Amino acid sequence: MFMDFKTLQVSDEGAILRVQLNRPEAGNSIDGQMLDELLLLLRHLEDDNTVRVMVLSGAGSDFCQGGDRTEFPELLERDPLGSELTLLGYKAQRVCSTLAQMKLVTIARLHGDVIGAGLGLAIFCDLRIGADTSRFRMPEVGLGVPPAWGGVLPRLLEEAGQAAVRRLLLLAESFDADMAERLFILHKVVPADDLDAAVDLWARTVARRDPTTTRTAKTMLNARASANQLTIGSYFDDELLTASIVRRTMLRE
Repeated sequence: MFMDFKTLQVSDEGAILRVQLNRPEAGNSIDGQMLDELLLLLRHLEDDNTVRVMVLSGAGSDFCQGGDRTEFPELLERDPLGSELTLLGYKAQRVCSTLAQMKLVTIARLHGDVIGAGLGLAIFCDLRIGADTSRFRMPEVGLGVPPAWGGVLPRLLEEAGQAAVRRLLLLAESFDADMAERLFILHKVVPADDLDAAVDLWARTVARRDPTTTRTAKTMLNARASANQLTIGSYFDDELLTASIVRRTMLRE
């Protein structure tokens, strides 16, 4: 039995749990409440031995248009030094690290816009299937902030490679599903009408596997990723992101 959320829609199908980001009026942008609810759900799943696959999707026309920057002015007004912003960044990192380390398998169902923090959230899922109409972008450098949300950089480098990530970050250009598949940001691209069927096939295939073997495989895969995260220094991303936002706010004033 799963609790009711305001920013998530959760459907329990036994071995498969479907979690939908549910702020379509805001492009499913990730705010503090969504981070709180995601973290609560993921922590609950850590103690659940029934669910073997979690499918993460977005309501409406987009998977996720990124972090909700409309929160920043209010947080800085309450605390000009940015400690509340740092806490927001810490929550994002906890969500992403928990997502990556979960014993169950996570599948991202991607459609429409997959931008910034939305791409960050998706990249921490084990498997990613996208509609051929989906669009991707890492806009942070263009917005004047470092690519620090959720500790995404080490994971992105691990999945897509340094040369590709350099282009994505420095140009902050939009790219389509075919390029995302070539960079292994997507594992599979399908026509939009076939997206649900493709996701269901993978989810049911994984759900039939022996959970102990699957968990062991994930542990082995995550060992290398954790070492790279420490090497790159992403544990300081919260402070980096806060400092850049505070600085931009002060310059505007």
